[in-house]
Amino acid sequence: MGLAKTEIFSDQQNEIASFAKVFGHPARVAILQHLFKINTCVCGDLVSEIGLAQPTISQHLKELKLLGLIKGSVEGTSVCYCINTEKWLEMKEILKQFLNQDISTQGDCC
Repeated sequence: MGLAKTEIFSDQQNEIASFAKVFGHPARVAILQHLFKINTCVCGDLVSEIGLAQPTISQHLKELKLLGLIKGSVEGTSVCYCINTEKWLEMKEILKQFLNQDISTQGDCC
């Protein structure tokens, strides 16, 4: 398998790609939607809500937490998750700048 060579790309390009990767799986999108809907959640609740096995949910939570979009706190024997508001707003701004680039309207470019 070849290397991704991420070091040849800018930090912003790598960050945008990381956001795209995290949104590239519907389970992670469902987890984020559920967290927005109820504000905070325990992993076991997500298993019931989304319908995937606990280890699968945990792996998706790990990816979201690694990117910083969610954060978790230990409550007894459970981990309670919520959206990391600061990182979410930062991500929105980065993606907004990227997605708001306009295509030239000066005729056909190809």
